[in-house]
Parts: sequence; C-alpha cells; structure tokens
Amino acid sequence: MISSPATRAVVFNEQKIIYQLEQKQVKNLNLRIRKDGTVYVSANDLVPVSKVDEFVVSKGAYILSALQRFQELAQYRPQAKQYISGETFYVVGRGLRLKVSEASKEGICTDGAYIFLNVKDASDTAHKERIMTKYLDQQCKEQFGEIMAEIYPTFQKYGVGQPVLRIRNMDTRWGSCLAKKGIVTLNKRLLEAPRNCIEYVVMHEFCHFIHSNHSSKFYSFLTMLMPDWKQRKETLDKSAAYWL
Repeated sequence: MISSPATRAVVFNEQKIIYQLEQKQVKNLNLRIRKDGTVYVSANDLVPVSKVDEFVVSKGAYILSALQRFQELAQYRPQAKQYISGETFYVVGRGLRLKVSEASKEGICTDGAYIFLNVKDASDTAHKERIMTKYLDQQCKEQFGEIMAEIYPTFQKYGVGQPVLRIRNMDTRWGSCLAKKGIVTLNKRLLEAPRNCIEYVVMHEFCHFIHSNHSSKFYSFLTMLMPDWKQRKETLDKSAAYWL
C-alpha cells in the first residue's frame, strides 16, 4: 500500500528538520534532499514511523550540511536565460558564448567558441528560445548517442540489445534505465557536463541491464568497467549545483 507523503519533523542538535515521508513497497529506507531544499524519505509501510524518525536524526549532520550548501549555492545560480549576446551555454563541459544578430535568413551554428544565432527579430525572446532549445536538443541526441555507441560494444558481449535513447528534463536524476524495454533515458541538462561525466552516467545506466538494483554486485561491476567512476561522479555532483 502506498500512502500520500506526510510531513514530519525531528530535532537534531536543537535544529528542526522537516521532511516528507512516503510509505510504499521499498526494501530500504531511502533519503533524498531535493534541489528546492525539501527532504524526502521513502520507507516500507511496515517500518514504524518512530524508526524512520530515528533514521532521519542519524542523518542529521549530513542533512543540515547539504541544506546549508544548497542555500549558499542558490545565490550564485545563474538567472533565467534571456538569449542575448554574451550569455554562456555549456555543451559537453565547454562554455560557448552566444552572439545574436538580426538577419533576413535565420539559422544557428557554432565554431567551437561561439554560438551564432541569426534571427529576424532579436527582441523576440520566445522565438530565440525555441531555436536554441531545438539546437540544444539536437546536441543532446548527437553527443549522448555518440557516447552510447562507444560504450555499447562492452555490453553487447553480455547479450544486451542496442538500447533506445530518450532525452528529457528530470529534476532529481541524471539518467534512468528500463532494462526490460531496452530504454536509457538521460537528463537533458547532462549536456552541460564534461564528457567524462556523461560517460559515467551512461555506463551507470548500462550496468543496470546486468544488475537491476544498486547492489554490491552492481557497484563491483561498474568499478570493473570504469575504475574511476567515483571521481567522475564527484565532479558531476559538485558542478551540477551551479547548473540546476
């Protein structure tokens, strides 16, 4: 039975921690701190809420530290794009400066340092956004597809079929894998990460074709295929706070 999330509060070192508890069919207690500063916990409905409270208190130092870090980073987070000259867009870890020009023939291209956007009306922000969105979506398909094509042969030896790539905006995940359907979904914002970080996420999701959950066997398998995955993940996690 799955219940609607309930708001609960505990006290750690005289500081109140408010969290959302969702009781559902999960094996372990799971803690997640969302980018908006909310604390989310999922637990099996057979686990007493008092035990969940104890679990949250045991993670109190980590939770408060993470919340403080999110608050500090929030003030440095970039404002919404206006699609004007001088703004920076990241593609595979490289910052590309935008140059907007008015021209009778519209188009978009890059020289590896700049993104050149030609539009008929430079004051039409919504139109510029549509063009940039389409361009970045295409970059996702090309960059993610290339990396998946490079990693796939390793898994072909294990009898894994060629996965289908899907790209979407996700708030809390870099990627997901539907092993039975042969689908790997990647977060569109992953395009902003360095290539080795994208490779890590793709490798992580591919490993789920062999081990469905995050068991010790999963991490042993991931480590065998990508020994430095922890360093790549750390780079991704540290950088991401400035993008999301």
